[in-house]
Amino acid sequence: MAINNEFQQNLTMYMETLHPIIYVNHYDFNAIDAAIKSIANGYECYEFNNALGLVNFKTGSRVNSQLAYTHGLNGEENLIKFLDLMVNEGFSTPTILVLKDVHELLHKPSVVAYLRRIAENVLYSEGYECTVFILSNTLEIPREIEDYITILEIPLPSINEIKTQIQEYAQSADSPIDKQTLDEIAISFKGLNECQISQILNLAFFHDGELSRSDTEIILKEKEQFLKKSSMLESIRFKENINDIGGLEELKFWLRRKAEIFKNLDKAIKYGVDVPKGVMIIGMPGCGKSLSAKATADLFKVPLVRLDVGRLLGKYVGESEGNMRRALALAEGISPCVLWIDELEKAFSGIGSIGGASDITTRLFGQFLTWMQEKESPVFIVATANDISNLPPELLRKGRFDELFFVDLPNPAERESIIKIHLQKRKKFNSSIDLAKLASKTEGFNGADIESVVKDAIEISFVEHKTDLTTDDLLKVIHETNSISKTLQEKIKIIKETINKYKIKNASR
Repeated sequence: MAINNEFQQNLTMYMETLHPIIYVNHYDFNAIDAAIKSIANGYECYEFNNALGLVNFKTGSRVNSQLAYTHGLNGEENLIKFLDLMVNEGFSTPTILVLKDVHELLHKPSVVAYLRRIAENVLYSEGYECTVFILSNTLEIPREIEDYITILEIPLPSINEIKTQIQEYAQSADSPIDKQTLDEIAISFKGLNECQISQILNLAFFHDGELSRSDTEIILKEKEQFLKKSSMLESIRFKENINDIGGLEELKFWLRRKAEIFKNLDKAIKYGVDVPKGVMIIGMPGCGKSLSAKATADLFKVPLVRLDVGRLLGKYVGESEGNMRRALALAEGISPCVLWIDELEKAFSGIGSIGGASDITTRLFGQFLTWMQEKESPVFIVATANDISNLPPELLRKGRFDELFFVDLPNPAERESIIKIHLQKRKKFNSSIDLAKLASKTEGFNGADIESVVKDAIEISFVEHKTDLTTDDLLKVIHETNSISKTLQEKIKIIKETINKYKIKNASR
């Protein structure tokens, strides 16, 4: 992997401006070593590896010395010995200390004390010049020395850098690639690093002996592998499609328009169309919000992944923010995709409160807002929420989402449609069933209520050995069902008052 010029420039800048501890959060140590070596002229370089002990930084081989890893000593004791020997090296000559995979040892009091001593020497002792590099793909920062640490990440390749890599691969494989194919494949690779791109290119070429537009399917399939290696995002399997939604015609019309853009993203961007950001769907429980998220992914023909903010919370300073950063980077890595955030009001509950978990949630919320505003990758956000009365107004303004829709309790025509969909799905619809009568008797029912009615009626019909389902069978179950409008009357009133306040677009016609 070649190091990005921006990373190299930042590395040089931080060293020259005496940033004492630089934490590089990345997996490719060889590439980072190469970047450090390129600016290390005149420096003495020492490396400590948690598995090997003292390592020759130039050759990467273990050093046979008293500091090398020895039987009976753990990584912590070796790291303390290493830091004890090196803490004063910066007085004699400019020094670089490279620490690899020591993230689990960073919270040990002795390790923290030595790193603090080195950082204070850099900042306050004349003639002392030492930079500590911590290399790890896990970000854990001790609170005691967080002010001395600078986090440096390697940017993902730009679209032009991706195109260059694809062209170079195509030339080496003697497989010419036309401009349109190049543009489409390059967009599919957005969010991956050079190593991942190289692996998928090898797989695509192995598959059919050339690079073609059909390879985008291989790329998307391989991107799903990244989800399986991470607990940050959940891959959602689904069978639902847009035709499974009864009613919500305004929302469906809008989603179909966005799908047309998503399927022809390269052409749309060249035409001047912005990359779709996403939609927030607000409203009554059980009225199709989650179904709409699944139908969106099917309509767009992309993977559906769910972000659970609760999974991101960590116990160390900066860990939660680091988890959020990795989760969003992962979403970009598997893009184009639909990122579903269910029950948004619960995910970011406590925003603006003071202390503890509320402070962390507020920071995560700010981080998420910034990413929403600045992201350029084709990650389409579907956020669903029941009650938005406690959400910050800045989340609801234009620019965060492309549109906000309110899903109300279904109207008579929508109830007819929902009843018919559930009957047809179970192969129990027949011409004798009076949909209009059923719709009139289900006033105040949500989609989940209606589905429950259909399921229960079919079950009873089976137990009673009936051949066909009748209108009366369904009416009997309807009469015995307490709808959501009765069980959650007060909550529905609050939701509608909030919707009226923000004047959110209705998903139904």
